[in-house]
Amino acid sequence: MASVTFRNVVKSYGEVVVVPKMDLDIPDGKFTVLVGPSGCGKSTTLRMIAGLEEVSSGDLLIGDRRVNDVLPRDRDIAMVFQSYALYPHMTVRENMAFGLKLRGMPAKEIADRVAEASTMLGLDALLERRPKALSGGQRQRVAMGRAIVRRPQVFLFDEPLSNLDAKLRGEMRREIARLHQRLETTIVYVTHDQVEAMTLADRIVVMERGHIRQIGRPLELYHRPDNKFVAGFIGSPTMNFFELEVTSAGGAPALSGTGFTLPVPERFDVAGHARVCLGIRPEGGRIVPAADAPGVLRATVEVVEPLGAEIHLTLVSDLGRLTVVVDPEHLAAVGDAVGVTFPAESLHLFAVGAGDGHLRRAETVEARA
Repeated sequence: MASVTFRNVVKSYGEVVVVPKMDLDIPDGKFTVLVGPSGCGKSTTLRMIAGLEEVSSGDLLIGDRRVNDVLPRDRDIAMVFQSYALYPHMTVRENMAFGLKLRGMPAKEIADRVAEASTMLGLDALLERRPKALSGGQRQRVAMGRAIVRRPQVFLFDEPLSNLDAKLRGEMRREIARLHQRLETTIVYVTHDQVEAMTLADRIVVMERGHIRQIGRPLELYHRPDNKFVAGFIGSPTMNFFELEVTSAGGAPALSGTGFTLPVPERFDVAGHARVCLGIRPEGGRIVPAADAPGVLRATVEVVEPLGAEIHLTLVSDLGRLTVVVDPEHLAAVGDAVGVTFPAESLHLFAVGAGDGHLRRAETVEARA
């Protein structure tokens, strides 16, 4: 096992800078997920670790060794791609053993490693099949097995579940989580799917346009996002956002929109802001009878999505559309007039414009750190 460290790493293609400057410590033995929208630089970052992309400037270390100029085969890493990249003319056993044979490893040790990985991944009954006789999930397990037998310092996963259907993705997520628990090795995993990130990671690195916007544990990012971008990216359904004017109600700061006023909880500092962005997660809103009352947003049900354990309501209001998650016992129909309240403990406030930072008071941030 080994840590991975980026020190002032820049990646550019000519004049196009993809990763402006990265300082990142990936701890030894942890499952770290790089997540963000397409084009954010996460796959480029992974490929720099693998040696498939050169570092333009800065230092990249695996363990204590600087690897900027080290060939991929000499970095002691193993990579699992989105495409399975299996040799079609080889059996499962031969695919898993091939890399070890190229290294000149003794046949007995190769057989032992393949058997160990095969049992771990439930491939024992498939060892003599060729890839065309396997399902997508089975092929991905073979690709994982091929990486496991190498016993590398670092495992790299580049969106390995993107080609699988929803049911298989869930099964493979659990497979990968169990794999990490058994191997206790360093894993760096790239995905655009925040559900994968939340369910797999010890630590999540949220990226946007080559910049790291926040690093933290999954629930830390969910409950205490540092900025609007992270708040909107982490969580499904996505957080609702409304830009509101900062006003005063009874001498205390308040937020105002069309026909709607909401007191600002004390944990937020809105001094110096004429407008702020209110964030509320769909599960944080509360449906109440429609009423013209302070703190009640009048809305009309536009879409009802029953999902079994919960119902997602898309509402139209004077502030814009919003999504609210309700219990399955809540009966609502398209066209119903409802009210929505936003409990103080569920609110997030962000600056409007550059930075989009969370407006928690400094003492609140320190208390939660």
